[in-house]
Amino acid sequence: MKLKITHTTRYSYDMPVLYGLQQLRLTPVTDRQQTVLNWDIAIEGGTRELSCTDQYNNHCTLIQAKDGATQIALTVSGEVETHSSDGIYGKVYGTAPLWHFKQSTNRTMAGSGIAKLSELITDSGGNLNELHSLSEKILAAAPYGKAVTDVTTTAEQALGLGGGVCQDHAQIFISAVRHAGIPARYVSGYLMMDDRIDQDASHAWAEAHIDGLGWVAFDVSNGISPDERYVRLAVGRDSIDAAPVSGMRMGNARETMSVSLQIQQ
Repeated sequence: MKLKITHTTRYSYDMPVLYGLQQLRLTPVTDRQQTVLNWDIAIEGGTRELSCTDQYNNHCTLIQAKDGATQIALTVSGEVETHSSDGIYGKVYGTAPLWHFKQSTNRTMAGSGIAKLSELITDSGGNLNELHSLSEKILAAAPYGKAVTDVTTTAEQALGLGGGVCQDHAQIFISAVRHAGIPARYVSGYLMMDDRIDQDASHAWAEAHIDGLGWVAFDVSNGISPDERYVRLAVGRDSIDAAPVSGMRMGNARETMSVSLQIQQ
C-alpha cells in the first residue's frame, strides 16, 4: 500500500524565544515493513543543525529556533510503501540488546494494578494468545478516551484513572509484559484511518519479543496487530525515547501548539 503523508506541527509563542532546540524523530526508515519512496522536512522559524541515528536506529534531526522566533513550523511530507507482515516485525535487532527492553522506566514502572494484569502471562518466552488477551484486558480496563491523560501520565496512573489514549495503552501493555519478564518496546508512527484523510493525530503501539518470531506488534487502542495502514517512525523503551518531537527552550514565553495530519493512498 502506498501512503502519502503530510504532517505539520506549529508552535506559537507569546513573546520571542531566547533559545530553543527541538529533536525530531519524524523520518521513517526503510525496513521489512515499509519502503520510504521520498521524504522531506520543511522548517519555518528554525534551522537544521544536524541529523543522526540514535541507539534504537531512529533517524533524528536537531532543530534550533532562530533568534527571537515567535513561531516555529515543522512540516514532514513524503510517500511510504508499506508491506503486509501480520504485525510481525521479526528478528531485527539494533545495538540495544534485548535485556535493555526488559528495563522499566519512570513511565512504565509497574504498580499493583499492572502487576495484576501481568498475571495473565504465564509463558516468559511470549505467547501470542496470552498477549492478545492482555491487550483486550487493558482496553476493557482503560477504554479509549474515558479519562484525561497527558504526555507525562505514567502507565500505572492511566490504568488507575480507567482510561487513556494510544500512548497510555502502549505503555500499560509494555509495563505488564516487562513485569512478566518479556522484552517490550514502544513504537510511534502513523495510522491511516479508512474513513478520513485528515487524521486526528499521530499514533503509538507496542511490540513484544516472542521466542521464535522476534518482535510482534500490538495496537491495544484498536484491538489489532498493525497492518499496511501503519507507518513506523521511531522505537524506544517508552514514549520519551520514541517521541516524534521533544525539546527545550529558554525564556518565559508561553507555548501553544497546533497539528495538521493528512494521510491518503
